[in-house]
Amino acid sequence: MSNGAWTDQENDLIVADYFAMLADDISGRPYNKAEHRRALLPLLNDRSEGAVEFKHQNISAVLKGLGEDWIPGYKPAFNFQMTLVDAVARWLALNPAWLDRHSGIRAPTGLAEARPIWIGPPPTLSNQPPPQELEQMLHIARKFDVAARDERNRALGRAGEERVLAHEHAALKSAGRDDLARKVRWVSEEDGDGAGYDIASFAPDGRPRLIEVKTTNGWERTPFHISRNELAVAEERRSEWSLFRLWNFAREPKAFELHPPLEAHVSLTATAFQASFR
Repeated sequence: MSNGAWTDQENDLIVADYFAMLADDISGRPYNKAEHRRALLPLLNDRSEGAVEFKHQNISAVLKGLGEDWIPGYKPAFNFQMTLVDAVARWLALNPAWLDRHSGIRAPTGLAEARPIWIGPPPTLSNQPPPQELEQMLHIARKFDVAARDERNRALGRAGEERVLAHEHAALKSAGRDDLARKVRWVSEEDGDGAGYDIASFAPDGRPRLIEVKTTNGWERTPFHISRNELAVAEERRSEWSLFRLWNFAREPKAFELHPPLEAHVSLTATAFQASFR
C-alpha cells in the first residue's frame, strides 16, 4: 500500500466523491459510504481503505475551516496538507452553485415559526478551551477570506435576519408580550443598511434591543466581518446593541449573542483602508 503524498489528481477525485456524499447527506438521500470508498479505491494509487477513510475526515476538517457543511459521520481530522485545501478550493471554484445552494432559504412559517433558536454561550464564555486545531482552521479562513464570502452572500444574510426576526417575535409572544412583538422591526429590510443594526426588538421588560445579525453555515468560531458603522453604534448604544451570531445555519441553526465591548470576545483586524489624497 502506498504511504506517499497524495497527488493533485487523487485529491481531486476524493474531494469530488466527498461532495457527492455530502449532497446526499444534506438532502436526506440514502448513500453508502463503504460503496463510495470501494468505487474510489481503483482510481487511487494503491491506497488502503483506512487511508481513504482518514482522508475523508481530513476533508471534513478543511470544510470546517472554510465555514462549510461537512458529513457528520466523518469527524474532522486535522494536520492535513495544504494541497488538500487547494483541492477543495478547486472543486468549489468549478461548482459555484454549491455556495449559493441556500439562496432559496426562507424563514419558517406557521407553527415552525414559533420555535425559538437555540442560544448558547459565546465560545469565549464556554467552559471549554479553544480547540488545538484552531490556528490551522483560522489560517484556512484567512487564506480564503471566509468572512468576506459570508458577507457577500446576500441570500444567506437575508435568510439569517429573517430567521432572527421570527425568533424575536416568538420569544416575545412566549413571554406574553404580544404588544411588543407587534412592534419588532426589520430595520435593514424596511429602511436599508446603515443603521448599524438589522432588527429593532425588545426585551420582555420593554427595554430596546438593537440586533446586528451575522450568519454562517460554518461552526461557531467562523470569522465574520463587521463594519465601522456597526462598531460605532455598538459603542454608542452599548446597553441596547448586541451581535446575534447564527451558525450551522444550513442544517440546524444555533446562535450566541455578543455584547459590547466586542474586544472582550473577538480580535478586530482592519481589513481595508480608505486612501485620501494629500
